[in-house]
Amino acid sequence: MQGEGVLSSGLSLAELGGRIRAERRGRGLSVERLAELSGISRSMVSDVERGAKSPTVLVLDRLATALGTSISRLLDEPAHEAVRVLRHDRQRVLRDPSGWERRVLSPVLADVEFEFMRTTIGPGVDAGEFAPHARGSREYLAVERGTLRLTIDDRPYELEAGDSASYPGDHRHAYANDGTADCVFYLAMELGGGHHETWYHETRRESPHG
Repeated sequence: MQGEGVLSSGLSLAELGGRIRAERRGRGLSVERLAELSGISRSMVSDVERGAKSPTVLVLDRLATALGTSISRLLDEPAHEAVRVLRHDRQRVLRDPSGWERRVLSPVLADVEFEFMRTTIGPGVDAGEFAPHARGSREYLAVERGTLRLTIDDRPYELEAGDSASYPGDHRHAYANDGTADCVFYLAMELGGGHHETWYHETRRESPHG
């Protein structure tokens, strides 16, 4: 399935779909309501839940956002150990067919909505625009190598190796590599709280659908 969409090492599409379905049902949402909140078609939501179709990273992010959670929580069970070592070969890796990948470095914690990621974007690749997360969310980013065009609500910021940025995660944000070499950056995301459906409808803008 590599190259077809999201690839999570050690997780089948059926398992991923089952976790999305469980999160949806746990929140009392119908397939139609999840489709409305995420901006993803009902048929795509249904196909992803059944494991019949591999979503892109953007589609998976929109589903997680609509569920008020993170991609990480859709990929892993919460860790209960006080100390958790996540070996390299056990980290979840999501690869998008457009030419970029996200490696999840943080374990899922039961009562904490936090995500720490390493992202690699190929030269000339636009990773697309991500929908706003819950109100009060924040993201912290540091570029390890290459160049990154970070766009917040249509305002671009050009970042180079060694640069860092912080910004509200409850705004539209996009990543692109206009350079001729891979861009590698680290991203930490802290999800805020609040009444999910209210903030989502207030902040939702047009962005690419899967």
